[in-house]
Parts: sequence; structure tokens; C-alpha cells
Amino acid sequence: MRIVFCGTPEFAVPTLQHLLASKEFEIAAVVSQPDRPRGRGQEISAPAVKQAALAAGIPVHQPAKMRSEEARALLTRLAPDAVVIIAYGQIIPAALLAIPRLGWINLHASLLPKYRGAAPINWAIVNGETRTGLTTMRIDAGMDTGEILLQQTLEIGAEESAPELAARMAQAGAPLMAETLRGLREGRITPRAQDHAAASAAPILQREDGRIRWELSAGEIYNRIRGLAPWPGAFSTFRGQRCHLWGKPVEGTTPAPPGRIFFSGGEVEVGCGSGTLLRLDGVKLEGRKRVSAREFASGVRLGEGEAFGTDG
Repeated sequence: MRIVFCGTPEFAVPTLQHLLASKEFEIAAVVSQPDRPRGRGQEISAPAVKQAALAAGIPVHQPAKMRSEEARALLTRLAPDAVVIIAYGQIIPAALLAIPRLGWINLHASLLPKYRGAAPINWAIVNGETRTGLTTMRIDAGMDTGEILLQQTLEIGAEESAPELAARMAQAGAPLMAETLRGLREGRITPRAQDHAAASAAPILQREDGRIRWELSAGEIYNRIRGLAPWPGAFSTFRGQRCHLWGKPVEGTTPAPPGRIFFSGGEVEVGCGSGTLLRLDGVKLEGRKRVSAREFASGVRLGEGEAFGTDG
């Protein structure tokens, strides 16, 4: 099969490498987002998919917009049997969808129709899901609304963070995509429509999604700590200053109001909703490095009755 691979971040790299390692598939070209400034230094860097493609000697194209004549001409010239698209980062215009004879085949990190959108891994953890999965689908003009091809269920570890789950799902998705392509070629897959009434959203993360609401239970806050790593992270305020927090629920209850900080057996704990307790592992005040919860309490000379999130 002649394939054009369309993707950008690290999540897409295992599938690209898996397809490159198989003689069944010819990767005619890779399409990725343009190089962009990243990190504190804002240095221009290439997407992970571009780097992997160049290392394998595969031509890379980086059109600024997929709606351009350049993109249409490129795909028409390459004439792929299928386009594999994983976390590319742009909406594909309807005019391009009919170019590959088998369609545009997407790997999505949820069991569609649940968690349509840009951040399905994050929101599944935030919402306390214990299982998720992968879906290959033929994309259409909607947002993750296309026909389902294959699915695979995965458990979510009780302490698994979003980056950890994403890495595991990326590896599991590679053979699933290969099997999808084989099944389409051999006519073994019957696409099925999604149940749109059962759909849920996983919108792109915003900075304010990370703000801790202390009226939530400690378990719910812990899910946000896991699910919103590494960005925007889970944060609150302390003495008017933003601080990122890491911690886990512990047994026990407290009559203290949500957000109240106190010592317990040498540990730093925070009262949460329904009287539950979150034991802090680490704290990072704005502009400073992450320290242990004990170092934080000692460094700020934590006073009795102080609380997170009471000052905006």
C-alpha cells in the first residue's frame, strides 16, 4: 500500500516507525506542521514526526495550511492508497478527503464516540475513567465524527498520568493502525457509523482548566493532577502567588474548610471537599523550582490556619 503519513507530535511517531518497518507499506511522504518556536528559549524546533521521517530518509512536506493549493497538488501528485493521519493539528478540508482511494485513516485516543476533540487522554483521566481505548476511523468533514473501523480497549492505571498513558497508547496504536490498513485493503473491515447521541467532548486544554477547586474531593483533585500533566498542571494560589501542586489522597477526614493547609505526622496535607484529605508531595511557587511539601512549608514558615486558593 502506498501511504502518505500525516502527523506532528511524539504520539504519532510509533505508528510511523511501525509502518516504515513493514514491507507491506510504502511511505511515499510525510506531512507535518511547520517548525515552530518551543520552550522557554523559544528556539525553532522541528516536530517529532518530521525528525523521525528525516532520520528514515522519507521526504517531509510542511504546508502552512492544508486548505492551500500546494497541499491539494501534493496529495494529487503522490496519489496514495490511504492517508494515515494522527494528531496532525489541522482540519482537513472536504476537497482533500476523496483523493486517497481508501480514505484518510485516523488513530484517535479514545473509544469513540466518547471524548471527541483535541485532549481525549487528559479528559478521560480528569473525569475518573478507569478504562479508555483507541479507535481507527475514516475521517469526514466533522470533528472526530467519521466511521469507526477498529477499536481496542485499554485500562487506565490508578496512578497513571496523562504522559504515561499517552506513551502506552501510542505504542498500542501502531499495530492497530497496521491491522486497519490491511483490513481495508483486503475488504475485511465493515465501517460502522458512530452513535452521535452518545458523544462526549474532550476540548483543547486551557490554562484555567488547571486551577484547583478545593471543594472537589481529594480523589477528584488527584485525577486533575494526573490528567493535566504536564500542562497546564494543577495549580492554586498561596499568599497571592500561583503555585503548582502534586499530591495524592490519603485516608482520614477533616472538619477543616477546603483549601486549609496543616501538618499531620510530619506531612503537609490539604483539606478538600467532603472532608477528604490530599497529602502534598511537591510544590512549585511561581518563578521557583519544585520542592518537597516539607521544604515548602519550612521555607514559607507556614502559619496556622493558612489556606490555598483564598486570594484569587
